[in-house]
Amino acid sequence: MGDVKLSKIAKEVVKIEIESLKKLHSSINKNFEKIIKTIINCKNGKIIISGVGKSGIIAKKWSATLSSTGTSSFFLDASNASHGDMGQIRSNDVVILISLSGQSDELKNIIQYTLRNRYIKLIGITSKKDSLLFKNADVKFLLPNVKEAGPGNFVPTSSTTVQIALGDAIAIACMTYKKFSKLDFKKFHPGGSLSIKLKTVEDLMLIGNKIPFINENVNMKIAIKKITNKGLGALVVKNNRNFTTGILTDGDLKRLNNMKVNFQKLKIKKTMKKNPISIDKNMLAVQALSIMNSKKITSLCVHQNNNKNKTVGFIHIHNILDANIT
Repeated sequence: MGDVKLSKIAKEVVKIEIESLKKLHSSINKNFEKIIKTIINCKNGKIIISGVGKSGIIAKKWSATLSSTGTSSFFLDASNASHGDMGQIRSNDVVILISLSGQSDELKNIIQYTLRNRYIKLIGITSKKDSLLFKNADVKFLLPNVKEAGPGNFVPTSSTTVQIALGDAIAIACMTYKKFSKLDFKKFHPGGSLSIKLKTVEDLMLIGNKIPFINENVNMKIAIKKITNKGLGALVVKNNRNFTTGILTDGDLKRLNNMKVNFQKLKIKKTMKKNPISIDKNMLAVQALSIMNSKKITSLCVHQNNNKNKTVGFIHIHNILDANIT
């Protein structure tokens, strides 16, 4: 089989699935909004998601995506539910069942269990309007009938793609409603490359005695010694009220030295650069790196709450690069 034919098959699969997603797009209606409101209003209970077969695998994905975006949930194995795990479902819980047919035997027991407790909300996701799931769900969403990709159109492809997309839409809608931010997302993802990208300046900056502070009234001779000892290539200059008034860098010292003037007796405030660049501690570290690169500098002062004249941290380019942020 030639490469051209294989590529043609792949493109056809993707084309069919795109058409299926278009159908899902057209199916988003007020019932979708009811799903979001039901999940958001679940204050004293749990969000439980279940399905059978491929739908079960997708239910796990729904649960993982919801949990990672600020909506706590867990997956319930439909088979185990009939052997004791049904006890995990309690009053005030929201149960989401995903089933194309809406008639899976494993789900029937869960449906009947939720019907016996009027304080449990059942959300049914199915493609069959006459199914047991659709008829008994408190909130229902009818998946569009789609054409499966491949010969015979029997392999679950487009139908599972639609289910995954719907789960993502629900998770993002809930996340947006809750104003779940990048910083919140980072808290739930402390490991991995994504967490690295979401590190803030506050995560990496130097604080307290590690900030290379120096008083503006100190002479340059002392400043030279201190900038050498600190090894950061810069000093943050402050006045007697502890307000940041400037910055002194290795580059400044080199320029003064090249002028061949006796500057060592001068006070720092006579030679420093005023109004140093300062960034908020909540800025992403990757953004701080971008500023350093564009300004051709190696360090930045850090402030909080727009109080730029009060330095609470100091970040050097090495702090960022050592965290594998590029």
